[in-house]
Amino acid sequence: MRRTAGDDATSADPLLDLNTNPRTPEELLECEPVPFRVFARLTVWESKNLWKLSWASIVITMFNFMLSLVTQMFMGHLGALDLAGASISNIGIQGLAYGIMLGMASALQTVCGQAYGAKKYSEMGIFCQRALILQFISALTLSALYWYSGPFLQLIGQSESVSSKAQIYARGLIPQLVAFSLYCPLQRFLQAQNIVVPMAFMSLGVFLLHLVLCWMAVFVLNCGLLGAALTLSFSWWVLVVVTTVYILLSPECEESWAGFSAKAFRGLWPYFKLTVASAVMLVLEIWYNNGLVLLSGFLPNPEISLDAISICVNYFTLEFQIMLGISNAASIRVGNELGAGRPRVARFSVTVVVTTCVLISLIVSGLVFTLRVPLSELYTHNQYVVSEVSNLTPLLAISIFLNGIQPILSGVAIGSGWQALVAYVNVGAYYVVGLPIGCLLGFRTT
Repeated sequence: MRRTAGDDATSADPLLDLNTNPRTPEELLECEPVPFRVFARLTVWESKNLWKLSWASIVITMFNFMLSLVTQMFMGHLGALDLAGASISNIGIQGLAYGIMLGMASALQTVCGQAYGAKKYSEMGIFCQRALILQFISALTLSALYWYSGPFLQLIGQSESVSSKAQIYARGLIPQLVAFSLYCPLQRFLQAQNIVVPMAFMSLGVFLLHLVLCWMAVFVLNCGLLGAALTLSFSWWVLVVVTTVYILLSPECEESWAGFSAKAFRGLWPYFKLTVASAVMLVLEIWYNNGLVLLSGFLPNPEISLDAISICVNYFTLEFQIMLGISNAASIRVGNELGAGRPRVARFSVTVVVTTCVLISLIVSGLVFTLRVPLSELYTHNQYVVSEVSNLTPLLAISIFLNGIQPILSGVAIGSGWQALVAYVNVGAYYVVGLPIGCLLGFRTT
């Protein structure tokens, strides 16, 4: 019989004793109000639950993100134009597709998380197969944008030299797009069952392999942009293959994965509507950051501006990956507890995770501000770019701190199935308020 993360934690932690009748942490949290004298112990219990899930989720999101990050770092040592081309491709093309794929996959996180909490394990494999079908079709559709990325980037105002480099890089990423579309549902399927540690080791192993392959492609074989992009695509396919093999062979997935079924093709339309709401929710957030980088291409000396802002956004996104890992854990916790019929436990979990993320954001923003020059030199030794990044770092540190809570609340919304509400909030915050202010400060104060 399977057990939820909360059940595991309870079996590992002695029953809380109020010197009367012993009660489980879940029972205490479902009381109203929670006894104050055990509040600290309940907080420690929930923190353990959170970190049992989130440490591996952070490793997964960090190393998967760093596959693209280190590839871009190698490009920076080939020259400012190559770095600008890889950056604009990652931001303007790959980032757009990533937003759609991650958003669609968050719908699977909702339904699988709640199905697991309700112990409806057989439904999880069907949900995953529906997600694989829809995301594969979406990837094939988006591949046209990758192939014609050069004209698209010029159409929105990017320079011809940067756009041509970006197109070379983007075309090499088409296989990676398909691999990413398949990996997202597989990852959410395993995470919903609290199977995260094996994926963490897979991500670490593939990252180390990619580091060696990318170095050889760029510095030994001199394959340039296209070679680096194809290496990135290969590494993502390795990740998809090892994850698929694990699902097919692992005894942990026996109840949730019973093989491919024709049932996956039924109910595609209702599930598609849920994925649209999920995609809009996350896409609006990711595209906002990408839009700021694209706008930097219109500033004076666009190569320097584009390199500097893309470096800042990469570190901003790196911190976002940490929060995304915790967000995935929070989504699993909330989904499991709601599926098990324990709403007050879910609410308490939200309180603990938000407090934790505020503290982490303070630490990360301080490190970025202190190490702004060494972090810039990981990308380039161009002193103009390094100087621009240093000038932007105080604002970057503030943004990192303020961004610490938002992904967590989005994860809670995903676990609760509130994607549509978050989409409306993102439209107002990012596009009604944030982007106009960014344009005003960027083009009227320079």
